[in-house]
Amino acid sequence: MMRLPTFATAAATVALLAACGGDMADRSTAAADAAPGTPGMAPRFEVDPMWPKPLPNHWILGSAIGVAVDSRDHVWIIHRGGATLNERTEMSLATDPPTGECCAPAPPVLEFDPEGNLVNAWGGPGEGYDWPSSNHGIVVDPLDNVWIGGNGGTDAHIVKFSRDGTFLMQLGKPGQSSGSADTVNFGRVAKISFDAGANEAYIADGYGNKRVAVLDMNTGAFKRYWGAYGNRPDDADLGRYNPADPPAQQFRNPVHCAEPSLDGFVYVCDRPNDRVQVFRKDGTFVSETFVAPQTLGDGSTWDIAFSKDPAQTYIYLADGKNERIYVILRETMEILTTFGDGGRQPGQFFAVHSIATDSRGNIFTTETYEGKRVQKFAFKGIGPVPAAHQGTVWPGTGN
Repeated sequence: MMRLPTFATAAATVALLAACGGDMADRSTAAADAAPGTPGMAPRFEVDPMWPKPLPNHWILGSAIGVAVDSRDHVWIIHRGGATLNERTEMSLATDPPTGECCAPAPPVLEFDPEGNLVNAWGGPGEGYDWPSSNHGIVVDPLDNVWIGGNGGTDAHIVKFSRDGTFLMQLGKPGQSSGSADTVNFGRVAKISFDAGANEAYIADGYGNKRVAVLDMNTGAFKRYWGAYGNRPDDADLGRYNPADPPAQQFRNPVHCAEPSLDGFVYVCDRPNDRVQVFRKDGTFVSETFVAPQTLGDGSTWDIAFSKDPAQTYIYLADGKNERIYVILRETMEILTTFGDGGRQPGQFFAVHSIATDSRGNIFTTETYEGKRVQKFAFKGIGPVPAAHQGTVWPGTGN
């Protein structure tokens, strides 16, 4: 069982509450004094149905396949726009000639301030770079630069932009991937994450390849890669996941996230295998946890985000097949509770795809396929767990 450093104590809970807005003075003494992992206690959330504010210009979202939070708590999302919208029913304003007043696809990249106001929008093909044929995942690095991958059939590259959309760097070339041993190109990247202290970018690579790749964050120089259990990646087709089989010794596609923690671990979403594998930063395998292991098809482990206390006590895991968020104690990988349900109302999900947290502990999610939205779940402090599965966390339920 993996253990956190000794600072994962009651003091870390105080830091968690401070980092998350600290409204616990009005809450119970038992909750306020609880150390991380106290039995029956967990972070509580409720959906904010008024976030974000309406988009201008009759804009709407297509399949939303990435969310990130920057140093100012601005929330960034990326979506696929017209490629995933119905021309007749969803974008009559964008036809030639227009057949109605609603609607038009928003630009691919949208930036919101903490209050949910749209403050910038950009993205798409441009001079000097290859926009992914199917953009996938967005992340903002410690310098507030924006990195984007792609999972289209020829997407073997990553593009990097400044906050205002100025092109900065491209790594790899479309159509040039030679598999999981390639140290120049990628294989349909799902997501990018950062280890600021080591100046490294972690690539969940991804939909074509079956590996985690690590790059120099500034230059893009290739540093190392590994597959499941730290094995050398093998791109052979494993066939469909069967929960009755022994655990697969390789990742299945897609490898959907690779998140480094502050204490030197890397958490990898092996999505179709319904598991999160944990490694040290050099690729040494540590442990694995299966989540809803009877889940077939799209799998259960889509994306993760950490709580914002210094110990990163909790993991929040998005499951787009079973339509819920898991609240997990990182020290033991125990599932404390879940929330969400399938549906289109606020607090429900249709293919919850990506997840991120801000400095106040709020959670943000995006939904792909026909979900086509971003949602905010407001942190309501640490309190007693009301149920193993909470369902829709409507306002008032997290108090």
